Amino acid sequence: MKPGGIRLLNFLAYQVGWFSTVLGAAHGIGWLGPLFVGGLTYRHVILATDRRAEITMLVIVTFAGCLFDQLMLTAGWVSYPASDWPASLLPVWMVGLWLSFATTLNVSTRWLHKRSLLALLLGAIGGPLAYAGGARLGAMSWSPDHPVGLALGVGIGLLLPFQCLVAAKFDGFGERLT
Repeated sequence: MKPGGIRLLNFLAYQVGWFSTVLGAAHGIGWLGPLFVGGLTYRHVILATDRRAEITMLVIVTFAGCLFDQLMLTAGWVSYPASDWPASLLPVWMVGLWLSFATTLNVSTRWLHKRSLLALLLGAIGGPLAYAGGARLGAMSWSPDHPVGLALGVGIGLLLPFQCLVAAKFDGFGERLT
């Protein structure tokens, strides 16, 4: 497959992963997204030319995103629908969202690798918009008593450039997409 096709497929798979994960969580089938993301991630790693580097990147980026979200949850600024999962822990489907997002960093969004300021701006704007979309679809809610949108913007605005640096350092697709 040509690099342009790989990028397009990666972008589309992420979109399907985001919607299946968020809508699944909103409708009480929180396992749907992680199931899709598991297959997506497997396929992603198989396509990588340096699987070890790509797996390392996926783990670090996903962990960093989950740590941020766990802090938001622990602070009581966001909440997720009731399920069998303890309410004090980030739900598995949110881990799936971060993992799905991580699969884009060395493929369809690799152009952000050396654009830290742009990554900061996109994170600051796109992060709160993604959370607002998830809230509007019923997968989560946030506290109206706190400036959550601002916290999400600042947090993800700082997180995305870090994640891009990690992706550039552990780029398992570099040779394949150049």
